[in-house]
Amino acid sequence: MILAVFTLVAALAWPAAARPTVVDVRLGVHPDKTRFVMEVTDPVDFRVFTLPDPYRVVVDFPEMTWNDQANQSSGTAGSVLNYRYAPYRPGTMRLVLEVAGPVRVREAFMLPPRDGKQPRFVLDIEPVSAAVFASELGRTQGTHVAEQTPGSTYTLPVATGAAVVSRAVPSLPESPMDTVAVTMSPVTAAVIPPQMPPGLRSGPDDGSASSTTLTALGAVPLPPKRPGSRTDARRVVVLDPGHGGVDPGAVSVTGAFEKDLTLAMARVVRDQLTATGRYRVVMTRDSDVFLRLRDRVAKAREAGAELFISLHADSIGSSDVRGLSVYSLSENASDREAATLAARENRADALDGINLTAENDEVVNILISLAQRDTMNQSRRFANMLVDEMGRQTRLVPRPHRSAGFAVLTAPDIPSVLVELGYLSSPQDAKLLGQTEHRGRMARSILRSIDGYFAARTGISRS
Repeated sequence: MILAVFTLVAALAWPAAARPTVVDVRLGVHPDKTRFVMEVTDPVDFRVFTLPDPYRVVVDFPEMTWNDQANQSSGTAGSVLNYRYAPYRPGTMRLVLEVAGPVRVREAFMLPPRDGKQPRFVLDIEPVSAAVFASELGRTQGTHVAEQTPGSTYTLPVATGAAVVSRAVPSLPESPMDTVAVTMSPVTAAVIPPQMPPGLRSGPDDGSASSTTLTALGAVPLPPKRPGSRTDARRVVVLDPGHGGVDPGAVSVTGAFEKDLTLAMARVVRDQLTATGRYRVVMTRDSDVFLRLRDRVAKAREAGAELFISLHADSIGSSDVRGLSVYSLSENASDREAATLAARENRADALDGINLTAENDEVVNILISLAQRDTMNQSRRFANMLVDEMGRQTRLVPRPHRSAGFAVLTAPDIPSVLVELGYLSSPQDAKLLGQTEHRGRMARSILRSIDGYFAARTGISRS
């Protein structure tokens, strides 16, 4: 097989009617690799890189049209669990392959049209150790992807966070790769988490199209032990503005970044909480910086957090969907986290104030499960209070209290919630989230919820 890479002039802009079209997708499982093939009407630029938490292979292309005649069924193929695609920013489309574990991009290239076949993008990935995967974070392959503005170029950003159409990969028969067809049809929009390793470059105008927040991730490594005691009588509340730095999160219909809106909201909440004199507020970030999910949880535990609130803004393909929602940890995610904690060799810091190093796995698992059960109950109680209070000030989605396995909610000893402040894909929600008055009203609702939560637990008078 002759391998060739086709590049396009960086300033090339595809008219809408002349955009390349994805006409077919195939997956092949080989003894030492998994091959992803995308057949297109024209050769295109591409940029490939990997992301952790969860393991993903990301490919950015110039904007293309997807053939709606294709369809696909559920299943997995080799290292690939599923894939999804969506517009990432003007002129750029993003393809994300979720993989079963750490992988390396062995090769990525464009094949020229031949033997009656159209140009094909080929991606070969192979399983590697976690150490090898970590050592290659930040490495990119491919060619420059041009924005669809005549004469414009940029250094391709690699943050994720686009609301995407989730695609499950079909089971593959024992047959040559070229005979396996994967086709696509519209399905319900899903979300992917926006995470990228530190040190990757981004362009001067970072952003993501129709994006959203976090996805369900695995266990969070334990940080240093939380302080065992404190003399400050104020309750410790940790606010976590989602995204930041090279990870812009969603982009609203007005052009605002989710990372900026969540930070602005967190600052208003912080100021109102601090003004009461009852709370010491810690921000996981107070500037435009990137933080890994595990680092956000670590900061909360190091601060001795009694309540953790992560702020985000949702996005979806429809502009008609709007409203606020509150997430607490799901049952399945908590069970996985408890098992992971119990399996660790050094368990001195697994729970605040409890040294588990001398206990066997069965006892450790029981203790962690009991502690996490109480934490989950407290999280749900606070989530319900938030829904009640914030429903008086802003529109809620149907079933506003929801459960998911977000990584920032998995601390076993800190009641935690994730608040989706609204949909940036909704013109109404996007406009409201940019208004100082609206942020103030929402912050007051959060304050009342926090007051009510601690009053119920300790008898603190509510003002």
